[in-house]
Amino acid sequence: MVKVIVGQEPFQRAASLYLRFCVFVLERNIAMADEFDAHDEKGTVYAVVYDDDQPVSTGRFLAETKTEARLTRIATLADYRGQGYGAKVIEALETYARQEGFRQLTIHSELTAQTFYESLGYQAYGPKYLEDGEYCQSLVKTIA
Repeated sequence: MVKVIVGQEPFQRAASLYLRFCVFVLERNIAMADEFDAHDEKGTVYAVVYDDDQPVSTGRFLAETKTEARLTRIATLADYRGQGYGAKVIEALETYARQEGFRQLTIHSELTAQTFYESLGYQAYGPKYLEDGEYCQSLVKTIA
């Protein structure tokens, strides 16, 4: 059974960090010091998709102002890609954001994922840039 949990519990953080370690550090060779940052502390909100008890996809919610937030570190295990789990993470974080009174969400997307986010209603803005060794594009969506 597939379920999505959004929360700050220690098990949520552990599941999210596990997924990011598998995808970004082991698979993509991103340095651990770049992948795990000061935002990965107690109180951070994570969305995790579980297939039974196996975490398979995740995302992190970072409030930037009272009405604007950024969705970061979206990752899905290789064997689970293309099955809609990333979209479930985004949808769950958008629902959480609406419930908390946020009106605008941004994502710093790697260029390879840009069309995925655009398919969910995000729009590119600003120039492309280099972040953690990857070319990225910022995208924004108004959710209110």
